[in-house]
Amino acid sequence: MSPASLASSRHRWAFAATAAVAAVALLAGCSSGGSSNNSSSSKDTIDYALPANFTPNWILPIGAAGKLNTNNGSISSTLWEPLIAYNGSAGSISWDKKGSIATAADFATDHKSVTITLGDRKWSDGKAITSRDVEFWFNLIKANKAEWANYNKGQAPDDWTSLKVVDSTHFTIDFDKAYNTDWMLANQLSYITPLPQHVWDKTSASGSVGNDDETTAGAVKVWNYLNTQAKDISGYASNPLWKTISGPYSLTSFATSGKVVLTANKKYDGGEKPSITTVNLLPFTSTDAEENAVRSGSVDYGYINATDLDQKSSFTSQGYSVKPWSGWAITYMPYNFNNPTMGAVFKQLYARQAVQMSIDQTSLAKVVFNGTAVPTFGPIPQAQKSDYLSSVQKSNPYPYSISKAKALLTAHGWTEKGGTMVCTSPGSSSSECGDGVASGTKFEMGVLSQSGSTVTDNMMSAIQSSLSKTGIDFTIKTAPVNSVLSQTPQCTSSQAICKWQLSFFGTAGSWYFNAFPTGDSLFQTGGGANFGNYSNSAVDKLIETSTTSSDNTAIQGYSAAVAKDLPVVWLPAPDYQVSVIKNGLTGFSQDSLANFHPAQWAWK
Repeated sequence: MSPASLASSRHRWAFAATAAVAAVALLAGCSSGGSSNNSSSSKDTIDYALPANFTPNWILPIGAAGKLNTNNGSISSTLWEPLIAYNGSAGSISWDKKGSIATAADFATDHKSVTITLGDRKWSDGKAITSRDVEFWFNLIKANKAEWANYNKGQAPDDWTSLKVVDSTHFTIDFDKAYNTDWMLANQLSYITPLPQHVWDKTSASGSVGNDDETTAGAVKVWNYLNTQAKDISGYASNPLWKTISGPYSLTSFATSGKVVLTANKKYDGGEKPSITTVNLLPFTSTDAEENAVRSGSVDYGYINATDLDQKSSFTSQGYSVKPWSGWAITYMPYNFNNPTMGAVFKQLYARQAVQMSIDQTSLAKVVFNGTAVPTFGPIPQAQKSDYLSSVQKSNPYPYSISKAKALLTAHGWTEKGGTMVCTSPGSSSSECGDGVASGTKFEMGVLSQSGSTVTDNMMSAIQSSLSKTGIDFTIKTAPVNSVLSQTPQCTSSQAICKWQLSFFGTAGSWYFNAFPTGDSLFQTGGGANFGNYSNSAVDKLIETSTTSSDNTAIQGYSAAVAKDLPVVWLPAPDYQVSVIKNGLTGFSQDSLANFHPAQWAWK
C-alpha cells in the first residue's frame, strides 16, 4: 500500500501483479472479463491487465475503508483529475501539472497558508470548474473526517483551519501552524479532488443541489448519499452522478466481475489528452491465466511472474518488451497488538526481534523473487536512494540468525518443548516473558495472507520453515486480497474480529508512499492504516516533527527508531510488477508510485 502513491492516489496499498495471484479464466472460459481476441489489431484500443485476484470496487474519488489501493485510485483519477497530481511516470516523482486541476500553489513566507490557482477548466457538462468545487470537497471531508480512510488525527483536514474562496479560480487554505511545504504539497494537498458541486451536492437522486452549505448536518447527508451510490458497482456506468467528470476518460462499463472499460472524454480540456480511444482494464484470478493471455496476444500491457524471467526470450519473440516496474514502497506483515491471545507477546520487543532475526530476507529476495525484490529493514523504501534513509535502517539492525533468535527467547523465560517455545518464566523482569504473558503460553501465531499467489505461498512456506527452527509455530490461512483487508482491521481486544494475529496483503500488496515517505498512516498512533494498533510516543513525535522540519534529521530519526522497534515483520519489497508491453506502445515511463496513466499511452 503509495507511498509513492503520491498525488491523487495518496498513501495506499498497491496490489501488484508480479506476485502471481490467481487465474482469470480468460482462456478457460470463466467470467474473468478478459478478451481472447488479439488486442493489437486496433490502435484505438489497449487491453491492460489488472493485478491478478484484484477486482476494482470503488469509483468515488474519496478514500473509503478497505478501498485504498492504487488501481481504484488510478481509475478514479482518470475520471476526476486531482487538484495536485504527483507521479513518477516522467522518470522522477514530481508534481504533474498536466494532470492537475491546479496550476500554481503559492505558500506564504511563514509557511502557514497556501493560495492555489485553478486552471481554466470545465466539467464534461460544460460548467466551469471553480473554487466552489474544491470547497465542496473541503466541507465534505471536514464534516466526515472520521469516515475518510485517509484521515490521521492532527493532519488533513485538522491541520487546515479554513478555506477562503478568493474568486472562482483562487482560494487560500490556512494552516494551524507552519509546515514543511514539500510535505504539505505532496502529502496533504494532493488528497484534494475538485468535485462537481452542481451535480453531487444533494442527498437523494431527485433531491435539490446545495446541501453541504458548510454545515455539518448537510455535509453528512451528502456524504452518506454519495457513499451509498458508490457501493452500487453494477450501477456505475448508468448512474448520472458519475457522468460529470473532469478527467481524460469517461466510464463506459464497470462489471462486478472486474472488467472496466474507459472511453476517451471528448470534452476533456486538460493537459493530458488521450491518444487511445478505448482502454480495457482486464481482471484476472491468477498470473498463470494472465500469462496465457499474454502469450495468446490478447493483452497489450501485462505482466509475468518474477520466477519466469528466465523465459524472457519467449515473450520478446512474441513482440513484447520486458520491463521490471520498481516502486517507492515497503512490504511487511503487521502484528495485531490487541489480539487477546498473542497481543501480550507481540508487545515484547525481544519477541519481535526473535521473529525478525528468523527471517532470511536476502534468500527470499534472491530465490522466491528471482532477484526482483530488495530486503526491507525499516519504514523508508530501500529500492531507490534517498536522503530519508537512516544509517541504522540501511545497515539492518536485526540480521538473520536462528541461533541469536533462539537465544533471545530462552534469555527471556521461554523453553523449547516439543519443538515449540513455551513461556516457563512469567513476569516482568528482564529474564522473564514480560507483562501479560502467562505461564504456558506457546509461541504460536497465524497469518491471514493473500490467496492464489504462487510467490506468496512460497514465501509464507519459507517463513514458516524458518520460524519453526526458532521454535515459533506459524500457521497460514489464505483469502482474496479484499477479504484480507476486511478481516484484519483496526480493533480492540474485546471485538470478535480482533482474533487475527498477523496479516499479509500479498507479495503484490506493498505500501506505496507519497513523495515524502512519512509514517503517519502506518505507524503513528491512530493512523488510518495502522491496522495492528501500534503505538509509540517517541515515534509519534518524530513523525510529527518530520512534517514541520525543513531538514531531514527528523525523518532519518524516524527511520532509525522504527527500524529498531519493529512494529511489523519486515519482508522483501518486490518490484511492483515485471511488465510485458507490446512493442509500439509508447509515451510513458512506469510510475514508481504504482499508478497507471492511460492518457499518456500511445501507439507508435
